This record gives sequence, structure tokens and C-alpha cells, in this order.
Amino acid sequence: MSGSGRTFLLLAGAGSIAASVAHLACIIGGPDWFRAMGAGERMARMVERGAVMPLILTVIIAAILATWAAYAFSAAGLIGRLPLMRVALIAIAAVLLIRGVVGFTPVFLPIPSIAFKFWSAAICLVMGACFALGTWQAWANLSNEGSH
Repeated sequence: MSGSGRTFLLLAGAGSIAASVAHLACIIGGPDWFRAMGAGERMARMVERGAVMPLILTVIIAAILATWAAYAFSAAGLIGRLPLMRVALIAIAAVLLIRGVVGFTPVFLPIPSIAFKFWSAAICLVMGACFALGTWQAWANLSNEGSH
């Protein structure tokens, strides 16, 4: 595929990969990295105590983000076609856009850091916009079982 949303889809995929790697880096970096990335003091203390739940949750989030990257790269024609392409891309864009908008509201999750709330919401909005615009522009190329 050339044009037709490819740039936005490539940006969406790159952003998703970067976010996935950042999550995995927290596991390697330990509690201080969890703090620096905005996971909160409670999560960092759980990591310090050797609790496995923060690590499991972080791996799950990283895997979801990597899957989102795969869908963006598939829609851009970099890798083979994945199932339910249109549905997946719409769902991914919706989740990111909703997370971004809700992240700017004062009721969003009990995250203590205003800076983290702002930056994570902004990043989600940008990534959601890339998924949405790329999907919209590439819509005709994403039909059923046809090739890119």
C-alpha cells in the first residue's frame, strides 16, 4: 500500500511498539522505572516487595500494545493480513481516543500525577488519531479478504 493512510498507520504502529517497549523497560528497570513512567507509588512498592501482579499486568499491556502495532503494520502492508482488520482498527482507535479524552477529565482513575495524566492522555489522543485517520484513509484497501 502506498499513500491512503499508510503514513498514519505506520505512525500508529511505531507509537504502539514504542509504548510496548516502554512497558517492558519498566520490568527491566524495576521500581524506579515504574515510578518514572507514572505507574504510581503503590505499584512501585509492590514491585519492590517482589509481587508478581504488577509484572503480569505490565506484560499484558505490552502484549496488547504489540498486537495493536501488528494491526497497524498489517493495514499498512508491512506484514500479512490479520483477521477482522477493520473491526480491530476501529476498536483500537476508539479505545485510544476514549482513553485520551477521559484522561483529561478530573475523574479519571486515581492517578496522583497530573503530569502523567496529561501526557498519557495526549499520547493516547495522538495514537488514536493516527489509527483513526489511517483506517479512514485506507478503508477501501482493508475490505474483506482482499489483499492490501
